[in-house]
Amino acid sequence: MESVTNSDLKSSVNGGVVDVYGEDSATIEHNITPWSLSVSSGYSLLRDPRYNKGLAFTEKERDTHYLCGLLPPVILDEQLQEKRLMNNIRQYQFPLQKYMALTELQERNERLFYKLLIDNVEELLPIVYTPTVGEACQKYGSIFRRPQGLFISLKEKGKILDVLKNWPERNIQVIVVTDGERILGLGDLGCQGMGIPVGKLALYSALGGVRPSACLPVTIDVGTNNEKLLNDEFYIGLKQKRATGQEYSELLHEFMSAVKQTYGENVLVQFEDFANHNAFELLTKYRDTHLVFNDDIQGTSSVVLAGLVSAQKLMNSPLADHTFLFLGAGEAGTGIAELIALYISKQMNASVEESRKKIWLVDSKGLIVNSREESLQAFKKPWAHEHEPVKDLLGAIKAIRPTVLIGSAGIGRAFTKEVIEAMSSINERPLIMALSNPTTQSECTAEEAYTWSKGRAIFASGSPFDPVEYEGSVFVSTQANNAYIFPGFGLGLVISRAIRVHDDMLLAAADALAGQVSKENYDKGMIYPPFSSIRKISAHIAADVATKAYELGVAGRLPRPKDIVKCAENSMYSPTYRLYR
Repeated sequence: MESVTNSDLKSSVNGGVVDVYGEDSATIEHNITPWSLSVSSGYSLLRDPRYNKGLAFTEKERDTHYLCGLLPPVILDEQLQEKRLMNNIRQYQFPLQKYMALTELQERNERLFYKLLIDNVEELLPIVYTPTVGEACQKYGSIFRRPQGLFISLKEKGKILDVLKNWPERNIQVIVVTDGERILGLGDLGCQGMGIPVGKLALYSALGGVRPSACLPVTIDVGTNNEKLLNDEFYIGLKQKRATGQEYSELLHEFMSAVKQTYGENVLVQFEDFANHNAFELLTKYRDTHLVFNDDIQGTSSVVLAGLVSAQKLMNSPLADHTFLFLGAGEAGTGIAELIALYISKQMNASVEESRKKIWLVDSKGLIVNSREESLQAFKKPWAHEHEPVKDLLGAIKAIRPTVLIGSAGIGRAFTKEVIEAMSSINERPLIMALSNPTTQSECTAEEAYTWSKGRAIFASGSPFDPVEYEGSVFVSTQANNAYIFPGFGLGLVISRAIRVHDDMLLAAADALAGQVSKENYDKGMIYPPFSSIRKISAHIAADVATKAYELGVAGRLPRPKDIVKCAENSMYSPTYRLYR
């Protein structure tokens, strides 16, 4: 082969046809180097999702950036592009088709994707996240097109630091990581759980205003115990049983150490959809050394607490006067219970131990009581109270006589007609929270709750339900969606440059969310504000979380901004197209 001269190289860079890298002259047996010339103009600009504007490029931009002839002559502004795409998306019959269309848009035109999501959040949230993301994870191997995050498997053990360097962005502020063992209410989906970090971080940017380039989705692949996936020829993960014990712990510790070394003390690591035992262990292990947050435990507990704080106005009594009964004693149930106890302890100026006595939990073996203490997992033991054993939920309701019933067990239709009627016979306005999702796992529907309680229930759910008409009245149930909390919570940590997460920040976030519920919302029976104002809600949550970070002395941004709400609003990512020089 002829040697490549400097003049050849210059000619090639300027658009010549010399085969500088030997690709054209190589035979099929020869290896070639996949060189890429990164210049944001011409064809490459149209293939760069961060800068591509599609048909919105102006005539001047088309001339300046060598786009003439690569696009049709028409110019469509962002609003018209949004209208056209929403019309197209609404034509699809199945939610998964809409999910795939939005994913393709995100990979093609990042700003337009977030513009759509922000402006149509109530319509698109169930598509981008729960419940549709659950189906997407189940079929992830079949619909996989291109990577949207980092896949770190057991094969990378010992070199995770180098794997992180493969990600093109260096200024990462938020990481969402899963090991895929407990995806929503769907169980072990292994490597295909990547849909969860991708979806969560899309909401961090759309709802919380964290820059997309500062977000990193990660899936830790340690295998799967799902036999269906292990036998699926299209499964994209390791085809082996899950690693446990020391092998698992060492991989996770290497990951956490590498993240801190690569991105610094202020990077937020959000654990997502880990199995109960690992979720609690990881949060306990790293909460004092890293900026970590578990949305299933802490995010869920904060958003549920916000609903309870808000509902005080409808029930005309403080939380300290209520008795709580949970169906489900996993990471979500116990996490919610612990934050409620902390809130009540501050409300009553009492100990957390004393406040826990107002909260009862039912697991698969019945009411958690003292006589079961020896066989209970450690995280359940604080909730073992003195009482006779009760085997089922209905029996527990009759024995405990709760004012608030919360479902977090992932058992669909567990709140039967008898259960709702029992709650209604005890309370004038029973508060029913059916938190499990997706919709098929919800403990009851909004229609069931309102009908069986004869319109007296205050209802919220983990999955969305349409308004219900009962005896001439229309009841609007609200979704106790973690997306109310975690985007604003994360933004608050980012703008304050916090180094640790404290429970008092979760209380501050809950109070901030509850404070956004208007009288008009209450009149409709809502205990959460409408999602249409989520960016404003997130800014207020971020400000209160950041304020708490400064009060606790864990904020690294100095001096403290004078107007933290304004600081939060000004820090939020905007998807509006920019003009190019």
